[in-house]
Amino acid sequence: MAQHCNGLAARRRTVGLTQEALAEHMQVDRSTIARWESGRTAPQPWMRPRLARLLRVDAEGLNDLLTARSPHGTRGQDALDHALLHPDRIDLLAVATLRTRFDDCASRYDRVPSAGLIAEAAAQLNRIDQLASGSSRGRVQRELHALHADACTLMGQLIWDASQRRDHATATTYYEQSAGLARHLRDTTLEAHALLRTCYVALYGAHDAQAGLTLAERAADIAARTSPALSGLALLHVAEAHAMLGSAPACERALADAERRLERVNAGDAAADLVSPTQFGRLAGSCYLSLGDHRRAETLLAGTAEELRDRRKSRAIVLGNLTLARIRQRDVEAGVASLTEAITELETTRGGGGMNIVFGAARELRPWRQEALVAEVHDRLLGLMTAA
Repeated sequence: MAQHCNGLAARRRTVGLTQEALAEHMQVDRSTIARWESGRTAPQPWMRPRLARLLRVDAEGLNDLLTARSPHGTRGQDALDHALLHPDRIDLLAVATLRTRFDDCASRYDRVPSAGLIAEAAAQLNRIDQLASGSSRGRVQRELHALHADACTLMGQLIWDASQRRDHATATTYYEQSAGLARHLRDTTLEAHALLRTCYVALYGAHDAQAGLTLAERAADIAARTSPALSGLALLHVAEAHAMLGSAPACERALADAERRLERVNAGDAAADLVSPTQFGRLAGSCYLSLGDHRRAETLLAGTAEELRDRRKSRAIVLGNLTLARIRQRDVEAGVASLTEAITELETTRGGGGMNIVFGAARELRPWRQEALVAEVHDRLLGLMTAA
C-alpha cells in the first residue's frame, strides 16, 4: 500500500516548525520536505537521526511517522491496480505509487541483507518493465523509464552485494540496461550513476584499477554539467583508482577536485541523495590506505566510522579498512577492536563489501593468531561465515 506521511507534517507543526524552517535545519530544499510529507519520497537513512532529533522522536517514532497511512495511499493503490489491467492508461498517481515503493525498498539496502530484498526488487522491476512497455508517450512514459533505470541499478547492486561481490556479470548486465535507458531519456545523471556502479564492479570485484579509472572518469565527465554531487562522487573513485595504481599526485588532485565539486551540491541536485557528509572521509581514507599512509588513513576512517552509525553496510566497510590501517601500524589491540565492531555490523547486514574486507583483515592478523584476543575474534568470524 502506498504511503502518505501526513503524520510527519502534523509532528512538524506540533514542534513549531514550518516546512521552510525544517528544510533549513535539514539543509535541504522546502520541496524536499513537501515530498517527504506527501509520501512521494523518503529521507535517506543518514538523514533520519537528525530529522528524529528535530521532531523530538526516537527512531521507531520517526518510522511510524514516515509510514502513516491515509486515503491518498488507497487512491494510489487503486490507480496502480487499474494500470496493471490497462497499461496504456497508467497515470502519474500510479507512477508515484511505484516510485514510493521503490524508494522504500532502496532505503532498506544499507540496513538489511541484500538477499532478503532481491525478490521484492525483482517483482517491482518486472512490474515497472511491464507498465513501461505498455504506456503511452509523454511525461508518464518518461517517469516510468526513469524509474525503470533506477530499478535496474538497484537490482544490480543487490545481486552483486548478495553474491559478496562475485557475480560481476549479472550486476553489469543490469547496469548496462540502466545506462541504455538513461541514454534513451538523454538523462546524463542516470547514465553517470549506472556507469559509476559498473566502476565499482571493476575496482572492488575484478580489482582492475585501470578499467575502474576509465569508467569513473567517464561518469565524472558525463555528470559534470548536471550534477556536482554525482561528478564529485565519481571523482572520489577516480582518486581511489589512482591510489590503487600507486599514483599519489594524481590521487591528491582528484580528491581536491572532488571536494570542490561536493561543496557545490545543493538540494536541487538530482543526485544529492547519493552523497552524504561522510563520503569524502570514507573514500579519502581508503585512498591513503592503498597509498600506504596508514596513519592518515586511520585518522580519516576512525572519524568517518563514528559518523556512520545509521549506514551499517557502509560502516562495516569503513571499519574493515580502519582495521587494516591499524594492523599495518602493528596496533593489534586497536585493530581487533575495530574488527569486532565490523563483525557486529555484518552479523545483521551481511554486506558483501564489508565481508570481503573483514576476512582480508583477518588474514593479516595471522602473525598474532596465538594471542587470546585474536583467537577470540577469529571465532566470531567463523560464526559469521557459517551463519545462514
